[in-house]
Amino acid sequence: MKYFIVDAFTDQAFGGNPAGVVLLDSDAFPEEELMLNIAAELRYSETAFVRKHSAQEFTIRYFTPKAEVELCGHATIASFSLLHQKELASGTCLCHTKAGDLRIEAGKKVMMQMAKPHIAATIADTEDIYQALGVKNYRPTMPVQVVSTGLPDLMIPLPDVVTLQSLQPDMEAIAEITKKHGAVSFHVFAFGNDSYTAHVRDFAPLYDIPEESATGTANASLTYYLQQHGIIGVEAECAFLQGEAMGRPSVVATRIQADRNIFVGGTATVVAEGNFSYNL
Repeated sequence: MKYFIVDAFTDQAFGGNPAGVVLLDSDAFPEEELMLNIAAELRYSETAFVRKHSAQEFTIRYFTPKAEVELCGHATIASFSLLHQKELASGTCLCHTKAGDLRIEAGKKVMMQMAKPHIAATIADTEDIYQALGVKNYRPTMPVQVVSTGLPDLMIPLPDVVTLQSLQPDMEAIAEITKKHGAVSFHVFAFGNDSYTAHVRDFAPLYDIPEESATGTANASLTYYLQQHGIIGVEAECAFLQGEAMGRPSVVATRIQADRNIFVGGTATVVAEGNFSYNL
Protein backbone atom coordinates (compact mmCIF):
# COMPACT_ATOMS: atom_id res chain seq x y z
CA MET A 1 0.00 0.00 0.00
CA LYS A 2 1.17 3.50 -0.82
CA TYR A 3 0.73 6.29 1.70
CA PHE A 4 0.85 10.05 1.25
CA ILE A 5 1.00 13.07 3.51
CA VAL A 6 -1.17 15.80 2.04
CA ASP A 7 -1.67 19.35 3.32
CA ALA A 8 -5.27 20.36 2.60
CA PHE A 9 -6.54 23.91 2.06
CA THR A 10 -3.20 25.27 0.91
CA ASP A 11 -1.01 25.43 -2.17
CA GLN A 12 2.21 25.49 -0.13
CA ALA A 13 3.92 22.70 1.78
CA PHE A 14 3.68 22.83 5.58
CA GLY A 15 0.57 24.98 5.51
CA GLY A 16 -3.06 24.00 5.75
CA ASN A 17 -4.33 20.95 7.57
CA PRO A 18 -2.33 17.72 7.09
CA ALA A 19 -3.92 14.31 6.55
CA GLY A 20 -2.68 10.84 5.82
CA VAL A 21 -4.01 9.26 2.63
CA VAL A 22 -3.63 5.56 1.82
CA LEU A 23 -4.44 4.39 -1.71
CA LEU A 24 -5.58 0.79 -1.60
CA ASP A 25 -4.43 -1.60 -4.30
CA SER A 26 -7.15 -4.20 -3.71
CA ASP A 27 -10.95 -4.37 -3.85
CA ALA A 28 -11.28 -4.86 -0.10
CA PHE A 29 -10.38 -2.69 2.86
CA PRO A 30 -7.71 -4.04 5.22
CA GLU A 31 -8.66 -5.31 8.66
CA GLU A 32 -9.87 -2.51 10.92
CA GLU A 33 -7.07 -3.12 13.42
CA LEU A 34 -4.48 -2.63 10.68
CA MET A 35 -6.06 0.65 9.53
CA LEU A 36 -6.05 1.87 13.13
CA ASN A 37 -2.38 0.93 13.49
CA ILE A 38 -1.50 2.76 10.27
CA ALA A 39 -3.40 5.87 11.40
CA ALA A 40 -1.61 5.72 14.75
CA GLU A 41 1.74 5.38 13.00
CA LEU A 42 1.09 8.38 10.73
CA ARG A 43 -0.18 10.37 13.76
CA TYR A 44 -2.39 12.84 11.94
CA SER A 45 -5.83 13.74 13.23
CA GLU A 46 -7.29 11.65 10.39
CA THR A 47 -6.02 9.21 7.79
CA ALA A 48 -8.18 8.38 4.77
CA PHE A 49 -8.19 4.91 3.20
CA VAL A 50 -9.31 5.21 -0.40
CA ARG A 51 -10.80 2.41 -2.48
CA LYS A 52 -11.31 3.13 -6.20
CA HIS A 53 -14.29 1.70 -8.09
CA SER A 54 -13.86 3.83 -11.24
CA ALA A 55 -12.56 7.26 -12.22
CA GLN A 56 -15.80 8.75 -10.88
CA GLU A 57 -16.65 6.48 -7.92
CA PHE A 58 -14.75 5.85 -4.69
CA THR A 59 -15.24 4.68 -1.12
CA ILE A 60 -13.32 6.31 1.73
CA ARG A 61 -13.00 5.25 5.36
CA TYR A 62 -11.47 7.61 7.90
CA PHE A 63 -9.45 6.75 10.99
CA THR A 64 -8.02 8.82 13.81
CA PRO A 65 -5.18 7.23 15.78
CA LYS A 66 -7.84 5.91 18.17
CA ALA A 67 -11.04 5.17 16.23
CA GLU A 68 -12.87 5.19 12.93
CA VAL A 69 -14.95 8.31 12.21
CA GLU A 70 -17.76 8.65 9.68
CA LEU A 71 -16.40 11.65 7.78
CA CYS A 72 -13.50 14.09 7.67
CA GLY A 73 -13.67 17.13 5.43
CA HIS A 74 -9.99 18.01 5.13
CA ALA A 75 -9.01 14.36 4.56
CA THR A 76 -11.60 14.19 1.76
CA ILE A 77 -10.19 17.30 0.11
CA ALA A 78 -6.68 15.86 0.51
CA SER A 79 -7.73 12.51 -1.00
CA PHE A 80 -9.44 13.88 -4.09
CA SER A 81 -6.71 16.43 -4.73
CA LEU A 82 -4.21 13.56 -4.65
CA LEU A 83 -6.41 11.41 -6.90
CA HIS A 84 -6.69 14.24 -9.39
CA GLN A 85 -2.93 14.89 -9.35
CA LYS A 86 -2.31 11.18 -9.97
CA GLU A 87 -4.87 11.23 -12.83
CA LEU A 88 -7.06 8.74 -10.99
CA ALA A 89 -10.12 11.00 -10.68
CA SER A 90 -11.58 13.94 -12.54
CA GLY A 91 -14.84 15.85 -12.89
CA THR A 92 -17.86 15.13 -10.72
CA CYS A 93 -17.29 12.07 -8.54
CA LEU A 94 -19.34 10.04 -6.10
CA CYS A 95 -17.70 9.28 -2.76
CA HIS A 96 -19.25 6.65 -0.49
CA THR A 97 -18.65 7.25 3.24
CA LYS A 98 -20.24 6.02 6.45
CA ALA A 99 -21.87 9.45 6.72
CA GLY A 100 -23.53 8.98 3.33
CA ASP A 101 -22.70 9.61 -0.31
CA LEU A 102 -20.90 12.83 -1.20
CA ARG A 103 -20.77 14.72 -4.48
CA ILE A 104 -17.19 15.80 -5.14
CA GLU A 105 -15.89 18.14 -7.85
CA ALA A 106 -12.35 16.86 -8.48
CA GLY A 107 -9.96 19.29 -10.15
CA LYS A 108 -7.09 21.59 -9.21
CA LYS A 109 -9.53 22.89 -6.61
CA VAL A 110 -11.62 20.17 -4.96
CA MET A 111 -15.12 21.07 -3.80
CA MET A 112 -17.31 18.86 -1.61
CA GLN A 113 -21.08 19.19 -1.19
CA MET A 114 -22.22 19.49 2.42
CA ALA A 115 -25.47 18.53 4.11
CA LYS A 116 -28.32 21.06 3.99
CA PRO A 117 -27.58 23.86 6.49
CA HIS A 118 -29.73 24.86 9.43
CA ILE A 119 -29.52 27.02 12.54
CA ALA A 120 -29.95 24.73 15.52
CA ALA A 121 -29.97 27.30 18.33
CA THR A 122 -29.44 30.95 19.22
CA ILE A 123 -27.57 31.59 22.47
CA ALA A 124 -29.10 34.41 24.50
CA ASP A 125 -26.54 34.60 27.33
CA THR A 126 -23.05 34.71 25.81
CA GLU A 127 -21.02 36.01 28.73
CA ASP A 128 -19.47 32.63 29.57
CA ILE A 129 -18.59 32.07 25.90
CA TYR A 130 -16.58 35.28 25.63
CA GLN A 131 -15.02 34.75 29.08
CA ALA A 132 -13.80 31.34 27.87
CA LEU A 133 -12.05 33.14 25.00
CA GLY A 134 -10.50 35.74 27.29
CA VAL A 135 -12.60 38.55 25.82
CA LYS A 136 -14.06 40.92 28.41
CA ASN A 137 -16.91 43.42 28.21
CA TYR A 138 -17.86 42.65 24.62
CA ARG A 139 -21.43 42.69 23.39
CA PRO A 140 -21.63 41.18 19.90
CA THR A 141 -23.61 42.96 17.19
CA MET A 142 -24.39 39.61 15.57
CA PRO A 143 -25.91 36.62 17.40
CA VAL A 144 -23.99 33.62 18.67
CA GLN A 145 -25.65 30.61 17.06
CA VAL A 146 -25.22 26.87 16.66
CA VAL A 147 -25.18 26.17 12.93
CA SER A 148 -24.84 22.81 11.20
CA THR A 149 -24.00 21.54 7.71
CA GLY A 150 -23.52 18.03 9.05
CA LEU A 151 -21.76 18.88 12.31
CA PRO A 152 -23.01 21.57 14.75
CA ASP A 153 -20.58 24.39 15.58
CA LEU A 154 -20.92 27.62 17.56
CA MET A 155 -20.56 30.70 15.34
CA ILE A 156 -18.95 33.40 17.48
CA PRO A 157 -18.30 36.94 16.13
CA LEU A 158 -15.47 39.16 17.34
CA PRO A 159 -14.92 42.90 16.78
CA ASP A 160 -11.68 42.71 14.78
CA VAL A 161 -8.82 40.49 13.60
CA VAL A 162 -6.43 41.79 16.28
CA THR A 163 -8.78 40.52 18.98
CA LEU A 164 -9.16 37.22 17.14
CA GLN A 165 -5.42 36.59 16.90
CA SER A 166 -4.75 37.56 20.54
CA LEU A 167 -7.31 35.25 22.14
CA GLN A 168 -6.36 33.37 25.29
CA PRO A 169 -8.80 30.44 25.20
CA ASP A 170 -9.64 28.43 28.31
CA MET A 171 -9.84 24.94 26.81
CA GLU A 172 -11.57 23.35 29.80
CA ALA A 173 -14.29 26.00 29.76
CA ILE A 174 -14.69 25.73 25.96
CA ALA A 175 -15.07 21.95 26.23
CA GLU A 176 -17.81 22.36 28.85
CA ILE A 177 -19.68 25.02 26.87
CA THR A 178 -19.58 23.11 23.58
CA LYS A 179 -20.87 20.02 25.39
CA LYS A 180 -23.64 22.06 27.02
CA HIS A 181 -24.85 23.38 23.64
CA GLY A 182 -24.40 20.12 21.74
CA ALA A 183 -21.70 21.63 19.52
CA VAL A 184 -18.39 20.36 18.20
CA SER A 185 -16.38 23.58 18.36
CA PHE A 186 -16.10 27.30 18.95
CA HIS A 187 -15.82 28.75 15.42
CA VAL A 188 -14.65 32.30 16.07
CA PHE A 189 -14.46 34.89 13.29
CA ALA A 190 -13.75 38.53 12.53
CA PHE A 191 -13.82 40.67 9.40
CA GLY A 192 -10.62 42.17 8.07
CA ASN A 193 -9.84 44.91 5.59
CA ASP A 194 -8.63 42.47 2.95
CA SER A 195 -9.76 40.07 0.25
CA TYR A 196 -10.92 37.34 2.66
CA THR A 197 -14.55 36.94 3.62
CA ALA A 198 -13.43 36.52 7.23
CA HIS A 199 -10.50 35.43 9.39
CA VAL A 200 -11.38 32.45 11.60
CA ARG A 201 -10.10 30.25 14.41
CA ASP A 202 -11.64 26.95 15.53
CA PHE A 203 -11.34 25.35 18.98
CA ALA A 204 -12.63 21.82 19.64
CA PRO A 205 -11.02 20.63 22.91
CA LEU A 206 -14.03 18.41 23.66
CA TYR A 207 -12.71 16.21 20.83
CA ASP A 208 -9.03 16.57 21.79
CA ILE A 209 -8.40 19.23 19.14
CA PRO A 210 -7.30 22.41 20.95
CA GLU A 211 -7.16 24.33 17.66
CA GLU A 212 -7.72 23.28 14.04
CA SER A 213 -5.81 24.91 11.18
CA ALA A 214 -8.62 24.34 8.65
CA THR A 215 -12.19 23.18 9.25
CA GLY A 216 -14.34 22.57 6.20
CA THR A 217 -17.65 21.82 7.91
CA ALA A 218 -17.47 24.78 10.30
CA ASN A 219 -16.67 27.22 7.49
CA ALA A 220 -19.58 25.84 5.48
CA SER A 221 -21.77 26.62 8.50
CA LEU A 222 -20.25 30.10 8.74
CA THR A 223 -21.14 30.67 5.08
CA TYR A 224 -24.80 29.92 5.80
CA TYR A 225 -24.68 32.06 8.97
CA LEU A 226 -23.31 35.05 7.01
CA GLN A 227 -25.94 34.60 4.31
CA GLN A 228 -28.74 34.49 6.87
CA HIS A 229 -27.53 37.75 8.41
CA GLY A 230 -27.14 39.61 5.12
CA ILE A 231 -23.35 39.74 5.05
CA ILE A 232 -23.17 37.80 1.76
CA GLY A 233 -25.75 37.31 -0.97
CA VAL A 234 -28.14 34.45 -1.62
CA GLU A 235 -25.51 33.09 -3.99
CA ALA A 236 -21.89 33.74 -3.08
CA GLU A 237 -18.35 32.42 -3.07
CA CYS A 238 -16.27 32.88 0.06
CA ALA A 239 -12.66 32.51 1.18
CA PHE A 240 -11.88 32.05 4.88
CA LEU A 241 -8.35 32.48 6.22
CA GLN A 242 -7.62 30.11 9.11
CA GLY A 243 -4.56 28.74 10.92
CA GLU A 244 -2.61 32.01 11.09
CA ALA A 245 -2.07 31.75 14.85
CA MET A 246 -0.77 28.18 14.40
CA GLY A 247 1.73 29.08 11.70
CA ARG A 248 -0.23 26.93 9.21
CA PRO A 249 -2.24 29.42 7.13
CA SER A 250 -5.13 27.80 5.29
CA VAL A 251 -7.63 29.15 2.79
CA VAL A 252 -10.99 27.39 2.89
CA ALA A 253 -13.19 28.09 -0.13
CA THR A 254 -16.98 27.81 0.05
CA ARG A 255 -19.86 28.31 -2.36
CA ILE A 256 -23.51 28.74 -1.46
CA GLN A 257 -26.36 28.51 -3.98
CA ALA A 258 -29.92 29.81 -3.98
CA ASP A 259 -31.20 26.30 -3.21
CA ARG A 260 -29.11 26.36 0.01
CA ASN A 261 -26.63 23.82 -1.33
CA ILE A 262 -23.19 24.54 0.09
CA PHE A 263 -19.85 23.33 -1.22
CA VAL A 264 -16.56 23.58 0.65
CA GLY A 265 -13.05 22.89 -0.52
CA GLY A 266 -9.77 24.22 -1.81
CA THR A 267 -6.39 23.14 -3.03
CA ALA A 268 -3.98 20.66 -1.46
CA THR A 269 -0.26 19.89 -1.61
CA VAL A 270 1.42 16.48 -1.41
CA VAL A 271 4.43 16.79 0.90
CA ALA A 272 5.55 13.15 1.20
CA GLU A 273 4.82 9.68 -0.12
CA GLY A 274 6.09 6.18 0.46
CA ASN A 275 5.35 2.50 0.77
CA PHE A 276 4.70 0.50 3.92
CA SER A 277 7.73 -1.80 4.08
CA TYR A 278 6.33 -4.08 6.78
CA ASN A 279 4.70 -7.24 5.41
CA LEU A 280 1.07 -6.09 5.73
